[in-house]
Amino acid sequence: MGAGLTTSEMVASAPQLRGTSKTKDRLVFAENESPRSVQIVGADPEGLALAAKYCVDQGAEIIDINMGCPAKKVCNVYAGSALLQDENLVARILEQVVKAVNIPVTLKTRTGWNKENKNAIQIARIARESGVAAIAIHGRTRECGYSGIAEYETVADVKSRIDMPVIVNGDITSISKAKEVLAYTNADAVMIGRAAQGNPWIFKELNEYLVSGLKLPRPSLDDRRKVLMQHLQQLYSFYGEKKGTRIARKHINWYCGEIRGFSSFRKTINQLEDADKQLASVKQFFHQSLIEGEQAA
Repeated sequence: MGAGLTTSEMVASAPQLRGTSKTKDRLVFAENESPRSVQIVGADPEGLALAAKYCVDQGAEIIDINMGCPAKKVCNVYAGSALLQDENLVARILEQVVKAVNIPVTLKTRTGWNKENKNAIQIARIARESGVAAIAIHGRTRECGYSGIAEYETVADVKSRIDMPVIVNGDITSISKAKEVLAYTNADAVMIGRAAQGNPWIFKELNEYLVSGLKLPRPSLDDRRKVLMQHLQQLYSFYGEKKGTRIARKHINWYCGEIRGFSSFRKTINQLEDADKQLASVKQFFHQSLIEGEQAA
């Protein structure tokens, strides 16, 4: 317990996209950031192998291959979870990427293409035989997207049959749910995505709960304000003011969505283009929320 890992957003394998600002942004690492895991996406074995080499040259220490994204724009080019339809192609991709780099290669996947074609066990077996270091499985098929409820029976089945580290993903929205899913699947780790949006504290809370069984107190309104303000400053610094303020809107929504009075505040924040005005507006919103909270107490 105690170890954590984040992975970059998807880096497309197409060489013509490597010079774009989006790709460059996804390959920027902090000096103290390690291990550096970069996720690549594509459908061509040779192209993905070259992309993996490129990412290593940029500082990647782990290559993660995406075979789990259900988005139409990804699946329409036969990448992401669309690859689960072709196990031979999956094998060729994994073999070539593993041979191309001298760092660990991991795989993100789903339970299958649709409910009638669940092949997570076969994909995991191919991954193990190809030399993949670990596999993360989202408990839905590509056809499910993010609808319905994630199932963990398939993940448990993979873990019981295939001798490799397995990470379980999907609908893990709380620390108690994470502990329950780990126990049920016997997985080696959990992967948390949407539940961390506006809630970066979940990782510390989960680690403490798994190690000691103790539930840490939820962050105060002022703690939430301080972290959000720091997060916004980092967004402006990294992306620049224009792009940073626009990207910041969704993060403000995630951090503040459960705070009373946010509905009317959302309309204001989604129209601001100026970083200083955005910061001032967020600061004022929390100030007013803190006053109202004290009055209610």
